Amino acid sequence: MSDRKIALYPGTFDPITNGHFDIIERARNLFDEVIVAVAESKEKKPMFSLDERITMANAAVSNIEGVRVVGFDNLTIELAHEHNAGVLIRGLRAVSDFEYELQLGYLNNSLDETIETVYLMPKLKHAFISSSIVRNLLQFKGKTEHLLPAEVQKIIAGKNLCI
Repeated sequence: MSDRKIALYPGTFDPITNGHFDIIERARNLFDEVIVAVAESKEKKPMFSLDERITMANAAVSNIEGVRVVGFDNLTIELAHEHNAGVLIRGLRAVSDFEYELQLGYLNNSLDETIETVYLMPKLKHAFISSSIVRNLLQFKGKTEHLLPAEVQKIIAGKNLCI
């Protein structure tokens, strides 16, 4: 077994935001490798396809060594096993996130108690950003450049979804 500390950051990333990016950078400072795991999440009816979300995530993290992106459609714990990840990263923006994230952490721990869940908060300037806020703005062609990594903004602008 390797001594490398591998963390898995699962989410829908519909789309990946500056808040997500901040969490990825923070996680990378703590772990040898961070795997951004983009979930299929058909039940959430994402605005962007899995391939589009993977492309945007790859574009956002392309300059961070030790970060890679994968897509998945299975249990997060199974994905962690596939990639030898011993840690799950979860982001907390507000108290409203805490209860859901805590339950999810307990669930994952019940499936494999050797995999830890680490909760990270984005910087305060990103704490209000959510993918759902971005999607709402995109529906009305609103300004999103201050909410998204520049590479992601370019991809979305190329789809004529924002100003």
